[in-house]
Amino acid sequence: MPRIAVVGSGPSGVYTAQALVQQSSVPGILVDVLDRLPAPYGLVRYGVAPDHEKIKSLQNTLRSVLEHERVRFLGNVEIGAHGLTPERLLGLYHAVVYCVGAARDRRLGIPGEELAGSHSATDFVSWYSAHPDAVPAGFGLGTRSVVVIGVGNVAVDVARVLARGAEDFRPTDVPHPALGALAGSAVRDVHMVGRRGPSQAKFTTKELRELGALPSAEVRVEPADLALDPAYAPAPAAPTGTGPPARPLAAVNRRNVEVVRGWAGAPDQGRARRIHLRFFLRPVELLGAGGRVTAVRFERTAPDGQGGVRGTGAYEDIEAGLVLRAVGYRGVPLAGLPFDETTGTVPHLAGRVLRHGVASPGEYVAGWIKRGPTGVIGTNRACAKETVASLLADGPGLAVREITGDPLDAFRAAGLRPVEWPGWLAIEDAEAALGAELGRRSVKIPDWEGLLAAARGKRGQSGR
Repeated sequence: MPRIAVVGSGPSGVYTAQALVQQSSVPGILVDVLDRLPAPYGLVRYGVAPDHEKIKSLQNTLRSVLEHERVRFLGNVEIGAHGLTPERLLGLYHAVVYCVGAARDRRLGIPGEELAGSHSATDFVSWYSAHPDAVPAGFGLGTRSVVVIGVGNVAVDVARVLARGAEDFRPTDVPHPALGALAGSAVRDVHMVGRRGPSQAKFTTKELRELGALPSAEVRVEPADLALDPAYAPAPAAPTGTGPPARPLAAVNRRNVEVVRGWAGAPDQGRARRIHLRFFLRPVELLGAGGRVTAVRFERTAPDGQGGVRGTGAYEDIEAGLVLRAVGYRGVPLAGLPFDETTGTVPHLAGRVLRHGVASPGEYVAGWIKRGPTGVIGTNRACAKETVASLLADGPGLAVREITGDPLDAFRAAGLRPVEWPGWLAIEDAEAALGAELGRRSVKIPDWEGLLAAARGKRGQSGR
C-alpha cells in the first residue's frame, strides 16, 4: 500500500493526512505524520493563547485524524538530524509532504534590536505556551512599561496576556513557572504600536474587542492618531490632504475602525493596567542604558495617499523595559529542500516542490511553508486539499518506486527514538497529574527532558 510521510503535525499537516486517508481514488494509503517535537498539534498547542479555549479545542478535531487506523504519529523525529535528509526520507516513502510552517520571526532591522529586553513576540508566546525550545529563564516582567510593535492578532494576544490578571490563567494549561511570573508582574502600561492606521491593521475584530472586555485593564487611544486615518472620519469629511484609501475597506477593517473609534478619548477608569493603542508610529531605534532597552524611538508617519505611509521627520520616544516585536513570521530553510529567500517559502507548483523550476517527483508542500504566513487556521484545509490533489494526480508515477520495510525501523537504526501515539497519551496523563498536584487543571510540561520522560512513562518534577 502507498506510504506517505507528512512532516509537521500542526493544522496543515493534519489536514493533509486527513485529505489523504479520506480520498477514494487511491485506496489504502498509509500516512506517517512526523514531528520534531514529541507533542502534536503545532501552533494550536504552542501558539494559541491559553485563554482562547475555543480555538484550542480544535485539538479534538486534529486528534480524531491522528487516531485514524491508517495514520501514525511519530514525534521526536527531526528531519536533518541523524542523517535523516529529505533525500533519505524520500527513500523510505512513496511521497513526502512538508508542512513545517514558518518558525522564524521577522526582524525590525533597526539599531538597538539586540539590547537585553528586546525579544520577538514569538519567543514570548513560546514561553507562556510551554514550548520546549522557549527561553527557560522567562521574560523580565519587573518593568512598568512594555512596547509591543505590531498590530496583528499575535500582538493582540501578547498585549492581552500582559494586561490580564494571573488568576485568569490559573484555570488554563499555562506552565506553572510562567503563571508565577505573571502573578509577580510589575507591568502597568502596554503600548501596542503600528506604523499605519487602524483601517490597515491586521487584527481581527473579535480579538480586538477582547482587549476592551478585560476587567483589570482599560484601552486608551489617542484621538490625534485616529484623525490621520482616511477611514476615521465619515466620507466625504476625510482629513485634508490624506486622500481616500487606495481600495474600499473590507468589512473587518470597517469594524476595527468602529471599535477603535469607540475607545478614542475615553475617560480614565482607574484600572490597574492600561493598553495604549498607538498608530502612525514607525520604530527607528531601540534606546538603552547599561546594555538594556529603556525606550523605543518612533518616527511619526502620515498617509501617503497611495495606501501606504511616509515619514514626517517628527519623533516620539516611548519608555519600555521590555520590547516585543510582532511583525510577522517567516519560513526557515530546510537543508536539502529548495528555498526562496525572498518569499520565505519552498518554490512549488500547486504544492509540487520545484527544483530548478521542475517538479521534484514525490516531494510536496502545504501550509505556511507553501504559501507564506497568511490566512487563518481553516485556510490550511483548502491548501492541503490542493496539494493532495497534485499528489494523487502524480500517483501512478510514484507507485512504481519500490519501498521496503517500515520507516520506523530505519528511524530507530539511525539513532532516533520516536514518540508514538501512546507516548503522547502518556504526556497528556503526566500533564493532568501535574495539574492535580498543583491544584490546577492540566498543566503543560515546558521542557524536553520532562516531555520525553513522560512519554516513556517516567515521572519527574518537570514543570513545577
